[in-house]
Amino acid sequence: MSWFESFVLGLVQGLTEFLPISSSAHLRLTAAFAGWHDPGAAFTAITQIGTEAAVLIYFRKDIARIISAWARSLTNSAMRSDHDAQMGWLVIIGSIPIGVLGVTFKDQIEGPFRDLRLIATTLIVMGVVLGIADRLAARDETGGKHRAIKERKSLKELGVRDGLIFGFCQAMALIPGVSRSGATISGGLLMGYTREAAARYSFLLAIPAVLASGVFELKDAGEGHVSWGPTIFATIIAFVVGYAVIAWFMKFITTKSFMPFVIYRVILGIVLFILVGAGVLSPHAGESAG
Repeated sequence: MSWFESFVLGLVQGLTEFLPISSSAHLRLTAAFAGWHDPGAAFTAITQIGTEAAVLIYFRKDIARIISAWARSLTNSAMRSDHDAQMGWLVIIGSIPIGVLGVTFKDQIEGPFRDLRLIATTLIVMGVVLGIADRLAARDETGGKHRAIKERKSLKELGVRDGLIFGFCQAMALIPGVSRSGATISGGLLMGYTREAAARYSFLLAIPAVLASGVFELKDAGEGHVSWGPTIFATIIAFVVGYAVIAWFMKFITTKSFMPFVIYRVILGIVLFILVGAGVLSPHAGESAG
């Protein structure tokens, strides 16, 4: 991998990680369209450490408060009813599905799941799901025609059942094209949570999963499967750009619809199907990469 490739891929990672459009799919597609080798699941996992570092800094006050309350609840039973202490447990519980499924389907994630036809399918299907969830949320928030406004749930109402459902939604993002934020936010909206609550929990839930995945994949870098220099450079780029995107996205979702992302996903999926069907792109473009 050249330094220019790592710069572009780091930029793509930072721009797309927190938007509901799938960073893993865009890294895969960027390489395919440019005629580069597929950067691979290991490169994706390691560069995601950069974007998760942005999450750690942006939500540092929330994270510090949650960790502190959770740690104190281990020895102080009175703290176990504290919302922040419960959030600590809910993040752990919600991380179980992606951990189990990630290990179980590791070979598929690094191989068959990166087929461009599958990516096109997940882009379209999850785009439609996000669109439905967004419309339901908008209807509840505005009341709709001849309909009372429905109060949506905040994170204070999050329980073990919903935490696990969020976790399974996140685990779907093991398939490129699904989108971690897209799947978890869609799940949250369909369960009746506000946009802000669904996005905030989505970002918090991603921290242990992404960091664990990145650390796990570091062994591939050590074995020569990933170039250290370009990968670190891409990770730094992803961190800087990712922080800016988080700040923008958290403001965006308070007043705007997800429909622009829905339309983008569906159009991109259709274009990808056309290009693969016409033979312009191989569904396995770049997969023989080193």
